[in-house]
Amino acid sequence: METTTAAPRLSRLFRLQWEQAQLAYVLLYPEGMVKLNGSAAEILKRCDGRSALPDIVAQLEQAFNASGLDADVQAFVADARQRGWLV
Repeated sequence: METTTAAPRLSRLFRLQWEQAQLAYVLLYPEGMVKLNGSAAEILKRCDGRSALPDIVAQLEQAFNASGLDADVQAFVADARQRGWLV
């Protein structure tokens, strides 16, 4: 299992982009597309391979004037890793 300080990044198999037709961010991959909700997109936009998970949580909490996001972000990142979206 990854440590909580690891700096997640998008797998090379996926590309995150805004899709005007969907009015949402999507993950594109050779076999298709995953439409993301707003929270997922905000987390994935920050998974650049340079920002550690605690930094990503801090960025999100500041950007959205929220607190206590750590557990939700950790759970999403774990799920995204299992799906192969993040490495």
